[in-house]
Amino acid sequence: MDYLKYIKAELLILVPVLYIIGLGLKKSKLADKWIPLALGITGIILSAVWVVATSPIATMQDAAAALFTALTQGILATGASVYASQLHIQAHKEE
Repeated sequence: MDYLKYIKAELLILVPVLYIIGLGLKKSKLADKWIPLALGITGIILSAVWVVATSPIATMQDAAAALFTALTQGILATGASVYASQLHIQAHKEE
């Protein structure tokens, strides 16, 4: 899959970062069902930090575009991370 079509190149780093955070969460007391949500929120926050740091936000239209970018990029990066995790899990599963 060509992630560059959907996830900004600068934000591809979030995929392995979120994967590593997910590994940490898996070892924590957090129930497995909450890990994707926790990763999604983390991905959106990290994307928002990048967007705010790199984008001029002078108008409401700029703010709306920044919010949309942060949400979509965070969700996409999280999805790619969870997908990579599941590929790893399924590849090492004995049946």
